[in-house]
Amino acid sequence: MNADINFYFDPVCPFAWMTSKWVRQVQAQREYTVDWRFISLRLINATVDYDAQFPPEYEAGHTAGLRLLRVAARARAEHGRESIARLYEVFGTHIFEAAPDTDGQRSEAEVRERRGTQEFVEPVLAQAGLPLELAEALDDDSWDWEIRQETDEALGLTGKDVGTPIIHFEPPAGVAFFGPVISRLPDDQSAGELWDHVVGLARFPGFAELKRSLRERPQLPALGVSSGAVGQQEDWHGGSRRQKK
Repeated sequence: MNADINFYFDPVCPFAWMTSKWVRQVQAQREYTVDWRFISLRLINATVDYDAQFPPEYEAGHTAGLRLLRVAARARAEHGRESIARLYEVFGTHIFEAAPDTDGQRSEAEVRERRGTQEFVEPVLAQAGLPLELAEALDDDSWDWEIRQETDEALGLTGKDVGTPIIHFEPPAGVAFFGPVISRLPDDQSAGELWDHVVGLARFPGFAELKRSLRERPQLPALGVSSGAVGQQEDWHGGSRRQKK
């Protein structure tokens, strides 16, 4: 597919979801075409000691993300690349746009693990207008080769010390970058301005990195931050919140 933007996402990454909402704003304004592609946080961290490097719920979340990408890979193979835009939109809405479970019935790890189950996926597929039998791909690791190839493709554009999302603008020769990591959704006017600034900076041949590890929690109901509110600031390192000593 020849697209203006290749957007590599893991469906369980809140920052990828936040950035994707912004990219959809820009897409509508500029009439860009977007190819929604795969990058797996679980495969990126395949050799990482999760207990030592991440908060306790991350392994369950990243594994669920890989399982959802298997479903997406089968959907793409059987229903075309255009099916992924809607499927990712519904994944993100179910994962991030609902208020968190406050009744205490499930731990955070259990909440994240459930996202990789048939119980979670089948209503998503129905809402996306896709057959429920695609959920059978959750346990089919034969799709992992394709997901790994696309993950390697994304990392080949930016280097390996990154996370999600990765954006490739005007492929194959155009600029690619990790992020931008944003916690607030801009208004429509600011969305286009932000896009121009990000692409303009990334296009400078000598540019490599502009970064701060302090991040606000994204304005997403599932993270307890409503639209217009400012999330708690956290210090991030190596793809996760820094562990408290």
